[in-house]
Amino acid sequence: MTTPTVSSTTAIPEVTGLPRHIAIIMDGNGRWAKKRFLPRVAGHKRGVDSVRAMVKTCGELGVEHLTLFAFSSENWRRPADEVSVLMQLFLVALQNEVAKLHDAGIRFRVIGDLSPFDSRVVDLITDGEALTAKNTKLTLTVAANYGGRWDVLQATNTVMRQRRNLSDAAAQSAPITEAELNAAMSMADAPEPDLFIRTGGEKRISNFLLWQMAYTEMVFTDTLWPDFGREALIEAVHDYQHRERRFGRTSEQLQQPETQVAGTAAPSQQ
Repeated sequence: MTTPTVSSTTAIPEVTGLPRHIAIIMDGNGRWAKKRFLPRVAGHKRGVDSVRAMVKTCGELGVEHLTLFAFSSENWRRPADEVSVLMQLFLVALQNEVAKLHDAGIRFRVIGDLSPFDSRVVDLITDGEALTAKNTKLTLTVAANYGGRWDVLQATNTVMRQRRNLSDAAAQSAPITEAELNAAMSMADAPEPDLFIRTGGEKRISNFLLWQMAYTEMVFTDTLWPDFGREALIEAVHDYQHRERRFGRTSEQLQQPETQVAGTAAPSQQ
């Protein structure tokens, strides 16, 4: 199922009627709870049900990759008690859900800087990734302590370390190419997201997959994350299917078969 990433800025990716990769910022848990006069933790707990619904629906639709923004590198700025609750929920989810993902044939992985996490969390992540590594039905990627700028920086540092091991001085000092940087990004083995969804009414990407979402189609919804279920996801996919993905070209070019990538549907079918 996994294929090498095609950069949308250097080549025209294959466009299909169904998004291969959906990325979601799960926003609105706290506001959902506040509207019901409940503590914020109640919203986060209810949000886990929406995660399960997304995983199940993506698996049924045939989506290949689902990436969820669970905890950003900036979320450490939240009140300490809320951060503690989020970490505990993450730990419980790892303990309770990974085996179910494996039974469903789903690959699980986590991207982000894991160094601040408790060793129990890191061990569960490592074990879960190993257990599900060969599964092919769907890849569920959870972004935890992740930031788009961190991702670019870690990729740059990775390339620089690789360069230092080269014997050719000219190669060491050559400009870094997009292909090199792309290969070092945390999502290097996944296609760029076709569809990005943010719940909760905010209209920004909040340092999420900055490199990967250069040409991603975006859907912003006022629906709070705990209320975002199967039908809401299908509605977002239908919205995506009516988008014209030009990748820098004109609409007229898309009407000419010779300009289309093999396997690409005509704009009216997308």
